[in-house]
Amino acid sequence: MEHRSYKTDLWVDWCPGCGNFGILTAVIRAFEELSLDPSKTVIVSGIGCSGKTPHFVNVNGVHTLHGRAIPFAMGIKLANPQLTVVVHGGDGDLLGIGAGHFVALGRRNIDVTVIFHNNGVYGLTKGQASPTLPLNTKTKALAKPNIQQAVNPVALALSAGYTFVARGYAFDGEHLKNLIKRAILHKGAAFIDVLQPCITFNDVYTAEYYRKRVYKLEDEGSWNPVVERPGDRSSKLLKAIERSFEWGDRIPIGVFYEDAHTTTLEERFSQRLKVYPAVAPSNSRIAESDGRPVVDRRRFEEVFREFIVDVEGV
Repeated sequence: MEHRSYKTDLWVDWCPGCGNFGILTAVIRAFEELSLDPSKTVIVSGIGCSGKTPHFVNVNGVHTLHGRAIPFAMGIKLANPQLTVVVHGGDGDLLGIGAGHFVALGRRNIDVTVIFHNNGVYGLTKGQASPTLPLNTKTKALAKPNIQQAVNPVALALSAGYTFVARGYAFDGEHLKNLIKRAILHKGAAFIDVLQPCITFNDVYTAEYYRKRVYKLEDEGSWNPVVERPGDRSSKLLKAIERSFEWGDRIPIGVFYEDAHTTTLEERFSQRLKVYPAVAPSNSRIAESDGRPVVDRRRFEEVFREFIVDVEGV
């Protein structure tokens, strides 16, 4: 498919110089190289500058509520496991009001990719400190330095159970594109923390700041984030978490952790519910041609027989 086929004709109205442009370009290039079927691909977003992403990519798009992109995405994936589902959310959206859902996706290990637009501020609402802005950091819209500790999104994703965890930089498009491809191809919950300069409100973590500090983990010959066998999980996780706290003169980007051995929630469902995913909400008939709902008790009992409890015999 041609590059332009994944880009809509809508005007992209982010501030000139915004890191979101780099993320959008990397996403479109990744979709192009993976030749994703637009009819079987879904981008889900919440509220904030990142929330506009579905409007700019020519696949199915769902622009949801503040902090609720992940539960929408989980429902979509479980209802139709054949879809490729990608979440776009900001640091305020996914780790503020949406933090509980962020953790839930990791521990369930549903096959959804989360692309995290991390700029340290609430850009759409004029630059308040977000959950990823470090303590005592003063950006231009703050009257005084940030009074709260920052959340480490990579460490949180690792501890929550995401089986693919990476960090990219919005203005290293080739590297970010490859991370997105790898995340989408991974079977399980995938998370990419994207360092995304906010040109308007964050005058501390700028493109110049990151350009001087980011380095690629893969350039270190000894770094291997891949879990080769289940027994390696603990040691790989501990190394990844330790590396995630490296922040200052050097900031690592690349893959921190990748585990293909942990079962997904979809696989666990199929072990309990034998007809899943062959029978799923997306391919189930729910109404007659005249709109009357389909109620088939025999079919229900066939699917859920082992879960039916005889309360009279309890």
